[in-house]
Amino acid sequence: MKKKPKILIVRSKYNNPEGLYVSACSELDRRKVNFETNVKTISCNGAFEIPVTIARNIKKFDAAIAIGIIIRGETPNFNLISQAITNGIMELSILHKKPIGNAILTCLDFNQAEKREHKGKEAVEAILDVLNPDSDQKVSKKKAKLYSIIRTIK
Repeated sequence: MKKKPKILIVRSKYNNPEGLYVSACSELDRRKVNFETNVKTISCNGAFEIPVTIARNIKKFDAAIAIGIIIRGETPNFNLISQAITNGIMELSILHKKPIGNAILTCLDFNQAEKREHKGKEAVEAILDVLNPDSDQKVSKKKAKLYSIIRTIK
């Protein structure tokens, strides 16, 4: 994809996923994706609302990023919500043939969530790789030689 993609970021307000959002935005900035023209952020109440928010807006974008944090409580609700969100995101991605980066963390506590804030960056890397799969296929001579050595060792 030669033009810069239009990207939708949907983030939940609940459990304050600010670190994930900053991580994603930093990677988009590093990749020179223009926020004024190519990125739109929409907030929704909780992670459960992310798939429907993406569904209502996906036709206007090339890709989406889902950002949220779900913390395990004392009920099985955690498992049900997490699975429903994952299924919803996957169905939307396949239906619309557009990548959706999943940066919705499912953690036991906030400490775990803080340690995984880099997942926002990884979600950006994933969608951009799907949109432009050949961008990282160029291998330097040094890497090619290293790969050749590794193959002969195996």
